[in-house]
Parts: sequence; C-alpha cells; structure tokens
Amino acid sequence: MTAVADAADLRDRLVPWYRRVARSLPWRDAPSPYHVLLSELMLQQTRVETVLPYFARFTRRWPTLEALAAADLDDVLHAWAGLGYYRRARALHAAAQAAVAAGGLPSDPAALQALPGVGPYTAGAIASIAFGVPAPAVDGNVERVVCRVDGRQDDPRKGPARRALTARVAALTAPGVASEVTQGLMELGATVCTPRSPRCGSCPWTDVCVARAEGLVDVLPRLPARKAPVAVRGVAGVLRAGDTLLLGRRPEGLLGGLWEPVMDEVTDADAEGDAAAAVVEVYARRAGVAVDVVRNAGRVVHVFTHRRLTLDVFEVRADPGTRVGGDGSYDALAFVDAHAPDVALSKLARKVLDAADGARRQPPLLDGLAHRDGAGGDAG
Repeated sequence: MTAVADAADLRDRLVPWYRRVARSLPWRDAPSPYHVLLSELMLQQTRVETVLPYFARFTRRWPTLEALAAADLDDVLHAWAGLGYYRRARALHAAAQAAVAAGGLPSDPAALQALPGVGPYTAGAIASIAFGVPAPAVDGNVERVVCRVDGRQDDPRKGPARRALTARVAALTAPGVASEVTQGLMELGATVCTPRSPRCGSCPWTDVCVARAEGLVDVLPRLPARKAPVAVRGVAGVLRAGDTLLLGRRPEGLLGGLWEPVMDEVTDADAEGDAAAAVVEVYARRAGVAVDVVRNAGRVVHVFTHRRLTLDVFEVRADPGTRVGGDGSYDALAFVDAHAPDVALSKLARKVLDAADGARRQPPLLDGLAHRDGAGGDAG
C-alpha cells in the first residue's frame, strides 16, 4: 500500500506552487475580513466567474462591513438577485449587523461561528485567509484534494471520517502560511484536482498522491450518489393593473424576502383546465383576489437543489379596484412595477414574467376557461 505523505512535505510543496500559479481575484488582491466574508458566502455552490460581477457590485455599493450592515435588506436581496440560494444574502446581512455590533469581524473561529450563517468552513476560511489563524477550512474542493492525496476510502462527510479529514487539514495549515495553505488547497481543487479529468501532471503532489499511485483518482472521494430532484407541479398567475403587477413578497424560508407573481404548488392539476381552475383557487386563498383566467402563458421549469418545479403560468384579470388580502402566505402583497430597480425578483419570478410577456403578444386563447366561481367554459 502506498504511504501517506507527511503534512510538512505537502505544505512545503503546496505553498510555493500557490504563490506561482494563484489566480488574481479581487478578494485575494485585497483580502480584508469583509471581502473574505463576502466572497466566501457568494462562492458557496457558485462558480467564480458568476460571482465576480456580484462581488464588484456589492463592494462598490457597500464598500465596508459597516455600510452593508446599515443597508436595507430589500436592497441587499435585489443586488443578490440572480445569484441564487438567497438565504446566503440574508445570512450575509445579518452577519454584518452582528459583527458591527460586536466591534468588527472576530479572528477566532469559534466567535466567527457565532455569527448568523457562518459555519465551520466559512469561519475557518475567514480566520485563516483574513487573519492568518491556522484554522482548517474544508469545502468540497479541499475534501476532494485531501481524499485523493491520502487515498481516503470512507465517505468524508460522515462522522469519524469527517473529523479525521478536518484534523489532517488542520495539520497542513501551519502558522505563518495559513492563508496560503487554505487558498492553495482551494486553488488546487478548483483548477487542477477537479472532479472529472484532473490535470495530475500540473499538481505539486502528483508523485506522493495515493489515489494516482493506486489508480483511484476517478473514484475518490467516495460520496453517496445524489438523489434525483423530486418533481413538483405548481401554478402561477400574472395579474396586471396598468403598468404594475400584483406581486407577493415571500416570508423567511425558500426565496424569502423576494417578490413574485402569486403562485403555489398544486396537486391533481395535470390537465390544462385543472391548472386554470387551480390558479383561480390559489389567487383566492393566497391573495384574497377573485380572478378569471385570460390566457395560458405556457410552462416554466425551475430546478432547486432537491426539487424540480414545473409551473403552469396564466395571465389573469380581476375587477378594477380589487382588494388584496389572503391567508398570510406572503409578507406583503402590492401592485408594483416589476421592472423597478429596487424590486428584488428571483430567477423563478423572472421566468414567470418572461413567459407572460411572451404570451401577451398572442391573442387570448382561454377566455372563459376558468372563472372565479370555479365553473368552466369553452376555450375560444
């Protein structure tokens, strides 16, 4: 069996390699604690290329932690719109406020973990990158790199295997070079030791890598197979009043704080008429508005982490001066300009509105299909 390399030897190879090949990134070029916090939350499950314009936008608008803490959450969510996983934006804002109240971001990993939305990885990354504290930061890239170089066979995300892997990274992350080790491990996983087709010839550890020596590069780390997203059906209705649309703002939870046309998940709405009747019911329940269906605007599909949502989209109408209320599903309901710069819409909401805008260029097809009293009619 191939011997596992000494931590000091790995570190002595990794640090000069990182100094030589590190990509120039704004949070690396100016690694303030605020920049590291911002970048680490943005980079969770998101590619660097996607994050770059968002990072630039945030740091222009809110150049300091104090500025972000003082910002309105709706403004933060709007600036985040399109980046996905919106709980990260809420956590970022809450963490900034808590840190400012405490006098700034702490350097101690335990104190960092006490901030909203900051877990062990993010705390280790901030402590090591921004403050030089030798704290382990284990994300998916680091997990893969260490499992391969050591030839680790156990699922690295479970119990003792996770603790052993974290201890191994801690042994690598020495004082004086903690920032470079943490970023070097991330860089190695992101650019060389990739999930598929790794560039082993460019790796500083290629001759001491157990996985390479034993032909295990393509099978390590051993992770459980991802479950297929659960298929979910829903309906959405777009209600216009002049140049405004009725939008609801979601409460805390999935897409919390973002605005959307009135929508909901439904069951037993496979047929077009069933879906049209369902959107009438959804409007009455969630918005307190009696509507008729004007036209079918088609379907949109949106994939969340564990769910694949298929929405039937309809344009609907209501009597002028209609009042909104509903069952409290939304924090707020209002007729607003969906194109206003301060309205935070999710990607899902934008898909629904795009579908409705496209359908408006076609003649109405479903007048009378579904009415506020639930009675059906002929499609015309």
